[in-house]
Amino acid sequence: MPRDTYVTPAPRAIVAGAGFGGMAAALRLRARGYAVRLIDRCPRLGGRAQVFEREGFRHDAGPTVLTAPHLFRELFELFDKRLEDYVTLVQPDPWYRFWYHDGETFDYGPTEARTEAEITRLAPGDLDGYRRMGEWSKQIHDVGFTELSSVPFHAPGFMVRQIPDLVRLRAHESVWSMVARHLKDDRLRRAFSIQPLLVGGNPFDTTSIYGMINHLERAHRVWFAMGGTGALVDALERLMVEEGIEIDLGTTVAQITVEGGRATGVDLEDGRHIFADVVVSNMDPMHVYANMLPRAAASPVARLRQKTARLSMGLYVLYFGARKTWPEVAHHTVWFGERYKDLLTDIFRRKHLAEDFSLYVHRPTATDPSFAPEGCDSFYVLCPVPNLAGGQDWSIEGPRLRDRIVAALDATMLPGLADTITAEFAMTPEDFRSDYLSVDGAGFSLSPFFTQSAYFRFHNRGEGVAGLYFVGAGTHPGAGLPGVVSSAKVLDHLVPDVASVA
Repeated sequence: MPRDTYVTPAPRAIVAGAGFGGMAAALRLRARGYAVRLIDRCPRLGGRAQVFEREGFRHDAGPTVLTAPHLFRELFELFDKRLEDYVTLVQPDPWYRFWYHDGETFDYGPTEARTEAEITRLAPGDLDGYRRMGEWSKQIHDVGFTELSSVPFHAPGFMVRQIPDLVRLRAHESVWSMVARHLKDDRLRRAFSIQPLLVGGNPFDTTSIYGMINHLERAHRVWFAMGGTGALVDALERLMVEEGIEIDLGTTVAQITVEGGRATGVDLEDGRHIFADVVVSNMDPMHVYANMLPRAAASPVARLRQKTARLSMGLYVLYFGARKTWPEVAHHTVWFGERYKDLLTDIFRRKHLAEDFSLYVHRPTATDPSFAPEGCDSFYVLCPVPNLAGGQDWSIEGPRLRDRIVAALDATMLPGLADTITAEFAMTPEDFRSDYLSVDGAGFSLSPFFTQSAYFRFHNRGEGVAGLYFVGAGTHPGAGLPGVVSSAKVLDHLVPDVASVA
C-alpha cells in the first residue's frame, strides 16, 4: 500500500474527523509541537457544522447556539491570538423564545432582569423557585463542568472519589425531576428542562448533572457568530492554516492501523496509508470500535460498552427559505406540541414516529440578514425523531413529516409559510448515518444517561490501543459545543509531550 508521510522531524499526529472536537484537538496538538494532519470526509471543515447554500439562502447545517465562548478564545490564545480578530459574536435577543401549543410564549434572556420579568408575567409564584434552581445549577456546574469536564475519567478510583459530590448534587435524579423540584408551572418546567435534548438526551432520563447547562448559559450567555456557525469554522480554519496544520477534506479514513497494540496511522479509502505517532479520532466511537480497528485490538471494556450502549435520538432537519419575512419571530424558537413526556417516550423508548412533534426553529435572519435574499427569511427546523433502530422508512416518512411541520408552522407562528416556502431540502437519520458515519443515524452518539457519563462513557484514551485517543460527542464529557471542545482539553492530560515521542 502506498505510504503518504510527512516531511518533518516533529512527531506526527493524525486527527480523523474535523468537527469542533477534531479542530480543537488539532490546534492543541499543534501548540504542543506536533506536526498535525486533519482529515475529514466532508467537503468543508466543521463535521456536522456544514454550511448549505440554496438559491441565495444560507443554512448552518448543525449547531447554531454558541455558549462558553471562552473555550474558543483559549484555542486562539494558545498562539497569542484573539478570537475577536477572526469572527464577531453577538447575543440574540431573546436568547430563546418558547412557543406553547395554546399560543402563549416565554422569552428567555438576554438579561436576568428580562427573564425574571417574563417569569413574573407567566407564573409569578415560581420566581423564587427559579432563583433557587439557578443556585443549584451553579453548584452542579462548578463541579461537573469547571472541575471535571476537561480531566480524564479512566481510573475507577477517580470515579469513586466523585461519589460524595454526586450524591450531594442528587445525580441520581433526572433533569426533569430537578427542575420540577423548583418550578411548579408546566410551561416553565418544559422551558428549563429541554437542555438534555441539545446533547441527545431525554430530560426524563438524563442525569441532573446536565442541569449545569442552565448556569452555563446564564454565566457565559448565549451567542451567535455573525455569518453563522460556519463563520466560526472558517475562523478556526484560518488559524489552523496560519499555524501549519495540514487539512485533507473529501477524504475518508477507512481503518486505523495497529501494530503491536499501538496505533500507527490510518488507511484511507483511496488506498493511501498515512503514518503517525498519535491518532486522534473525532468520529463516532461506536463506529470506530465496530469497523475501524482490528477485531482483537479493542479491549473487552470497549466491546461491552459498544454492545450495551443506548444511543441518542435521531434528527429530522428541514431547511428552507421563504419569499417573505416574519420580523416578530425570534432567532431561536422552541415550538412545543401539546404532549411532552409521552412524546419523548415515543421517540426515545418506543422508537415510534408519532403524528405530533415539538420543534426547534432557527431563523438566523433575525440577527444576520445576509442568510437570505432581500425581503426573504431563512430557516431550519429541527425535529427530534427516533433513530434508525425504530425501523422507519424515511423515503416515505420524511415527506409526510415535512408536510405536517409546514402545516403546523403555517397555522401558528409562521402564517403564510405554505404559500411562500422555497428552496427546501431535508436531512433524516439516514443522512446522518451516510454523511457522518453515525451509528443508527443518532444525532449525538451516546445518550447522556448517568451510566453513560464520565467513567461510563467511551474513554478519551483508546481502550486496548496505545497511541489512540478520542474527542467529540461520544466520549467524555459529551455532546454540545462546550462538551466536544472540552474533550480536546482532556488530551492535554493524556497525549505525551513531543520530547518523549521524538
